[in-house]
Parts: sequence; C-alpha cells; structure tokens
Amino acid sequence: MRKLILAVSALSVALPAATIPTAADARRHRHYTHYAYARCRPHGGTTGAIVGGGVGALVGSAVGGRGLAGPLIGGAGGALLGRHIERHSRC
Repeated sequence: MRKLILAVSALSVALPAATIPTAADARRHRHYTHYAYARCRPHGGTTGAIVGGGVGALVGSAVGGRGLAGPLIGGAGGALLGRHIERHSRC
C-alpha cells in the first residue's frame, strides 16, 4: 500500500511538469493561440448531461436513502440540468 501511495504521489508531482509548454513550444504554436479565443463553438451538452447525471444520482441516493427511485430521479434531473447549463453557458 505504501508503494502505491508513493507512486501515485510521484506521478501527481511529475505529470504537471511534463505538460507545461516550453518557450520553444510557445514560439512554434504562437499563431494558433490567437484564434482559439476568438471563436465560440456551440456546446452539445453531452458532458454536462453525463456529469450532471452522475452528481444527481449521488445526491438522489443520499437524499432518498434506500431504494432505486432516489438515484434514478436524481440522475435524470441532474442530467437535464447539466445539459441545460452547458448548452446555455457563455464561451
């Protein structure tokens, strides 16, 4: 267990350092960054529905207690709310 915790903590420290762009990357891809912020692509709402459904199911099971109705209703409500929030959010 100790080795697993050590490996995960070492990975969590090393991973952000590996993804930081260098100065050479910034010079090479400099012309792409200007257009990335100028566009606003519409969102379909799929990610919001998935995340909202998962969170809604967890909240529904906590509120509803035993049974299947709480997680189902919470998941459906969370999916609808998450989709709506993502589709109507600003860029």
